[in-house]
Amino acid sequence: MSLFFYYKSGGYFFTLLIFSTLVDYTAGILIYKSVSQFRKKLFVTISIVTNLSLLGYFKYAYFFTDIFNQTFQSNFEVINSLALWTNQLTGSGFDISKIILPVGISFFTFQTISYSVDVYRGKLKPVRSIIDFGFYVSFFPQLVAGPIVRAAEFMPQLYQKYRLTRQEFGHAIFLILNGLVKKMMISDYISINYVDRIFDSPSSFTGFENLMAVYGYSIQIYCDFSGYTDIAIGVALLLGFRLPINFNSPYKSLNITDFWHRWHISLSSWLRDYLYIPLGGNKKGKTRTTINLMITMILGGLWHGANLRFVIWGGLHGLGLVIHKLWVNLNSSLNKYYNVRTSRNWFTHFLSVFITFNLVSFAWIFFRAEDMPSAKTMITQIGLNFQLELIPIMISSYYKIFVVILIGLLIHWLPTSFKEYYRGKFIQSNIVIKVLIVVIVVFMIYQAKSAAIQPFIYFQF
Repeated sequence: MSLFFYYKSGGYFFTLLIFSTLVDYTAGILIYKSVSQFRKKLFVTISIVTNLSLLGYFKYAYFFTDIFNQTFQSNFEVINSLALWTNQLTGSGFDISKIILPVGISFFTFQTISYSVDVYRGKLKPVRSIIDFGFYVSFFPQLVAGPIVRAAEFMPQLYQKYRLTRQEFGHAIFLILNGLVKKMMISDYISINYVDRIFDSPSSFTGFENLMAVYGYSIQIYCDFSGYTDIAIGVALLLGFRLPINFNSPYKSLNITDFWHRWHISLSSWLRDYLYIPLGGNKKGKTRTTINLMITMILGGLWHGANLRFVIWGGLHGLGLVIHKLWVNLNSSLNKYYNVRTSRNWFTHFLSVFITFNLVSFAWIFFRAEDMPSAKTMITQIGLNFQLELIPIMISSYYKIFVVILIGLLIHWLPTSFKEYYRGKFIQSNIVIKVLIVVIVVFMIYQAKSAAIQPFIYFQF
């Protein structure tokens, strides 16, 4: 059924999902059964290279072909080989001149790579049944946009008896409703009515309008992506599977390091365990640590897309991580030298959150902009064409949009204890109350929904 779900959303690309399943299922068994270390390394290398080649072809073929053509003055053209082979085999008429990114390929390739590497490291025994392994790879709630689930977390649940407590049922429904509200009442509304217009033509708007679009996109992408995750975790829980948390109020972060402990946790932990640590992590000196951080974050940016904008976005976060690490080391040395203990008060806490949020928002400009000239134009407008005298007029013109942005941020910044309180109240409420709340929320979503379908932002990655 998960394969059918993927077929309906990804068409003939479901063959790639089957291919990845077969490759890594076989690799896991061969790695485990190999006696020599050489053979283990050989099979895990084959698994990694195959998966990255698949990802690289569909995601970066144009990027690397353009670089090659510019460097050597050649004129190579990219051909969709999968479409060509499908046409030859089935007589279909797919367009072979364009490569379309298969849905969820960035997520399921990372999942299967983690499986092969974990078997190689001895952290996991290979899955005996290919049906079970295929179920892990293709599990539909999180297939197309995560969270990235590791086999060690997921597979044991497959062999347990189905269970769903009354509390878990309430929690699942709460997560699904929460995700729908985030996506359809906040993210889509901000996107259609304001953010998309500004980012499409930043030069047509003042610096203040551009700045508010940046803040708007910050809450839009959070509500969009965490909304999908909430729905995925809730649906999976109803089916008896417990997926890992992927977001933890990231805009409450005190620094960039803290941000990456809270934002897209499954990706950041994957990059840490399968890229940063294998590169040497922080065990080989300060210079090497800095290089490893920058490599990890730049590749993390490139994972989102083959574009200079994503490289800059990743590089800015890498630079932020390096500066924070240097600051922590310097601060620790000074405190030790002067025998001083630093304490955090409400003002320093607020200042830390404020600076981190604005740094993250600034980086989002490169993530969201149509191209580099548009990103440059937006930054120029904010810096040189703010037009303070027009702010009252703009606030009155866009007040509905700004209210939604403000509500989204305020809800995000609510104390965790308060969020846990109203979530607990919903979970513990009578089933009649739950049904009534569901009906009210669905009615509100229906009234607020946009005319056009707005796909989840991370579907494009």
